[in-house]
Amino acid sequence: MPRFTLDGTVLRYDDFGPADGVAVVLIHGHPFNRTLWAPQAEALAAAGYRVLTPDLRGYGESDVTPGQVLLSRFADDVAALLDELRIDTAVVGGVSMGGQIAMEFQLRHPDRTRALLLSDTSAPPESPEGKVRRNRLAVRLLAEGMSGYADEVIDKMLARYNVAALPDVAAHVLGMMQVTDPRGAAAALRGRAERPDYRDSLAAARVPALVVVGADDAYTPVSDSEEMVKLLPDAVLRVIDGAGHLPGVEQPELFNAVLLDFLRDRCPTG
Repeated sequence: MPRFTLDGTVLRYDDFGPADGVAVVLIHGHPFNRTLWAPQAEALAAAGYRVLTPDLRGYGESDVTPGQVLLSRFADDVAALLDELRIDTAVVGGVSMGGQIAMEFQLRHPDRTRALLLSDTSAPPESPEGKVRRNRLAVRLLAEGMSGYADEVIDKMLARYNVAALPDVAAHVLGMMQVTDPRGAAAALRGRAERPDYRDSLAAARVPALVVVGADDAYTPVSDSEEMVKLLPDAVLRVIDGAGHLPGVEQPELFNAVLLDFLRDRCPTG
């Protein structure tokens, strides 16, 4: 698996598709890893896109940075990956926390952002209550590990009905959560608690955006996505039926069709 070292931290990623295709970076959410995007990586690479799926620092097979990792650091890690591969611009997308990292990337590196994919995410800053909750969860994960938390949230990560209806998907999602290093998860939680307000930067964005959300998302309801689309100057909203917070794995064919339609229209490759 490809890897590069940044400030002494080894970061791992996968690189799919033709080297000369339009680059698409897909950023996983918390507490997952790059394999979350496997259905999209396969479909986009087959369509001629170059797909990069990094393991964020502290997740998957990348090294852990303990303490606190701000979304700005994750976004700069993505920019460093593009530097490593000598890629000037990319479509940058993510789900949940990954979507917020994509927004941070667009804020910090607007000239390198070709388009945005924002899946099941939200733009406002963390609330005071949310800050307390995330920091308490960080303490809990360091003390208890990931298994209890993973069991508690699986029916929120997926639509409740999909936990039973899609047992292989549920097992994959649960497995990703269980093997995440608690130190990495805690560091990201502490950093995400300090996230800024992305609404102004979205309103100022000058790139096309695809906003996607599962119809039955328990964390970021459809209304959150509707608000983002109102802010973005050039955006489309697609709601995926039969899905919760992770429509890319719950309904991969529907998600891939929506994503490929957008890319072929706004960022054609080949």
